[in-house]
Amino acid sequence: MNSEVLEQFAYANDRVTRTLRIGDGVWNSSVANVAGSDRPPASAWWQSFLRGGAVYNDAPPSDAPIRIVDAFCGCGGLTLGATQAAIAVGRRLEAVAAIDVDGEGLLVHQKNFGTKHLLHTNASSIVDWHVSGSGTDSRFAYEPEILDPDLAGEVGKIDLFLAGPPCQGHSNLNNKTRREDPRNLLYITAVAIGVGLRARAIVLENVPEVVNDKSDVVNTAKTLLNAAGYKWIDSGVLAAHELGGAQTRKRYFLIACKNDADIGLSIKDVAKGLRNDSRSLEWAIGDLVRDDLSSGEGRGVMDTVPIFSEENVTRINHLFDNDLYDLPDEVRPDCHKNGHTYPSVYGRMKWDKPAQTITTGFLTPGRGRYIHPLVRRVLTPHEAARVQSFPDSFSFVVDEGSPPSRSSVTKWIGDAVPPLLGFAATLSAIARLR
Repeated sequence: MNSEVLEQFAYANDRVTRTLRIGDGVWNSSVANVAGSDRPPASAWWQSFLRGGAVYNDAPPSDAPIRIVDAFCGCGGLTLGATQAAIAVGRRLEAVAAIDVDGEGLLVHQKNFGTKHLLHTNASSIVDWHVSGSGTDSRFAYEPEILDPDLAGEVGKIDLFLAGPPCQGHSNLNNKTRREDPRNLLYITAVAIGVGLRARAIVLENVPEVVNDKSDVVNTAKTLLNAAGYKWIDSGVLAAHELGGAQTRKRYFLIACKNDADIGLSIKDVAKGLRNDSRSLEWAIGDLVRDDLSSGEGRGVMDTVPIFSEENVTRINHLFDNDLYDLPDEVRPDCHKNGHTYPSVYGRMKWDKPAQTITTGFLTPGRGRYIHPLVRRVLTPHEAARVQSFPDSFSFVVDEGSPPSRSSVTKWIGDAVPPLLGFAATLSAIARLR
């Protein structure tokens, strides 16, 4: 199979159809059109997806599901991307297990994907492993052993292992322990779990800076995977705004597959085939514009914002009253004056541009450029989820009678792998799972 990837869209009655070609394979899927027909069909397809339009195969999916385990899963952004990739190639996904220290996040994962096993524990506690040597001389001293009894029963039965180990130690936002954080070794723990499960394919994601880690975890991971029988290994950076997303977020993906068939589909091939112009904030959230939501207005945690301090109200008003997008020094707190390193903090977003990276601080003006372009407030969790490419059909609330805290929701959204990027990365792996 050659490496060409082609994605085409068209209007068809009350739907928007997508035809995906990967080499000699052709698959059709569609989404209910809830975006109208006054824009290019590719734009309408993704906007309809974000607004909750149902996506389905135009032909019945294959009987054999793609069985997955998702570690460090949060609420399931990477699983959602894999689900959409499976649909795009005429398959369906079965969420076998999710692993995370966040019990509420696991329940969100289960609500959206029907996850069979929820492992509310540190990932390090479910696998026994030891590495001999270092760098390109690394080897597992013995085959990693899955210790959790539920997960041990799935060894040899998993098609795709997904993991997004904590990335704070690699991030440029971490000034104190950058590249040397002990949490960086969780990257190798993720490899050990995937190898211990004997998964047919593995997809790991992290920030692009992971390649600069002092422990050289990426090259160590590649060496370990190759020695464990993963014959095809690929890696690269995907950018949301280069795939038609509405934010300038980038993630690094490492993909390993045991199948060495001549499929030739790399991350670079997928990125080229799915490439699209970036889309604006208005495109993503234009239908959600509301005025001040601090009073709640009965909309729940997803559609409200906090009550701000008097100082932050003054800063937001200054931006709007003076038609500014960057807050001048005289209105900033002292710690952000005169050559501060983060000029975007207290910044106003631009309606006709993609957003900057959504983080867990999007409800706080002093933690990034998160002030709405048109109304005097920050983004709501609903709006931030849309920017992250979570559709309205994804539920962050498990129990309406006991909704999650605002801090939990912001963590799930800000820490998540954008499903759009998960779709592109896992498509490369799923294409080999034949």
